[in-house]
Amino acid sequence: MSDVLTLSGIRRTYRQGTGALEVLRGVDLSIKPGEVVALVGPSGSGKSTLLQIAGLLDSPTSGSISIDGQNFTSASDAMRTAARGKLLGFVYQFHHLLADFTALENVMMPLVIAGASRNKAAARARELLVLMGLAERVSHHPARLSGGEQQRVAIARALANAPKLLLADEPTGNLDPQTASGVMDYLLQLARQYRLSALVATHNPEIAKRMDRVVTIRDSVLS
Repeated sequence: MSDVLTLSGIRRTYRQGTGALEVLRGVDLSIKPGEVVALVGPSGSGKSTLLQIAGLLDSPTSGSISIDGQNFTSASDAMRTAARGKLLGFVYQFHHLLADFTALENVMMPLVIAGASRNKAAARARELLVLMGLAERVSHHPARLSGGEQQRVAIARALANAPKLLLADEPTGNLDPQTASGVMDYLLQLARQYRLSALVATHNPEIAKRMDRVVTIRDSVLS
């Protein structure tokens, strides 16, 4: 079985006037099916850039990207967009829920966009919210949810289309330690249940050590 994510020789350089800033220098990373990997490193080390490249939101200056056995190194914008909808799920530090929609409707959104009927979308969204411990919150709008509950809705939304790979950028960075631990309990439980692969950037060493493997980015390289 092929790796869910393979990054080979990833370099990312940004032009700054007459100079250049090299954010990533030859990064290699592979993630196996069902493996949850913590990405740690100091601020400005390139964690977010690496996640954006893995998520097909940014293109490397050089190197190759393979997701679920498909090479996306030279993929068109249309192919990248389709892959983000089918193969990838994203969670950020801030939940970015739609304020005028209920928790159920927020999780339904990517399913409806992908073409699912409203009945099927609602059933799948409810299933995920129940698994995230939010059975009593499905009809609540974000303003009526706690910070941890909002982030659990965001995780459920990211998993709505059954992605192969979840990419999370500081998903608990805006939460207190106890709430952050609880959110990670649910995320890891779902990852195990669905054999979901994940790359999770975090500053929290307690959260990082709960994952299958920890990789560190420092001075633009991975170790």
